[in-house]
Amino acid sequence: MKPKDEEKLKAIAQATLDLVEQAGLSGLTMPAIARRAGVATGTLYVYYASKDELLTALYEQAKTALTARVLQGVDPAAPFRTRFQQMWRSLLDNRLQHAAEMVFMEQYSNSPWFSESSRALSARLMTDFTAPIEAAKAQQILKDLPTPMLVNAMAGSVRDTAALLRSGAIEASEAHLAMAFGVFWDGVKA
Repeated sequence: MKPKDEEKLKAIAQATLDLVEQAGLSGLTMPAIARRAGVATGTLYVYYASKDELLTALYEQAKTALTARVLQGVDPAAPFRTRFQQMWRSLLDNRLQHAAEMVFMEQYSNSPWFSESSRALSARLMTDFTAPIEAAKAQQILKDLPTPMLVNAMAGSVRDTAALLRSGAIEASEAHLAMAFGVFWDGVKA
């Protein structure tokens, strides 16, 4: 069997992300992805046997990349607030630079296509993020709220800050970004 072409794989992934960002996950079809990627529909099925397989592979690729980008450069020896702010800022930068990927992951993880393997991968990758949160709760640095609630508060703060930046309502200055993190931090610190 001929090896899969990396350029075609990238084109298929980008086409899927673009279509989901524009029209949503529910209307996504394999023929539309193939057209957007510049490949024949039959070729798309050589790469992915089904829409489910494509969505699962793309989610797992995107979630793994997101986790690596968010944790890159975070100093585990730094005080918790500093690490938390670094992760918040990395999430914000990721949301601004990879908007279509973030829209896809949010829609997929809340859809009927969200597979058990994707759920397991997500839980495994989140431990690098949730373990420090659990430790901070135990040390009474963060409020003793359910960890998913704290993670969701961070994600919401990042999403809304990104929307403000994209709309021009706030500047991408260090002062405004520090204020945005501060509003979030004041809501979750113990």
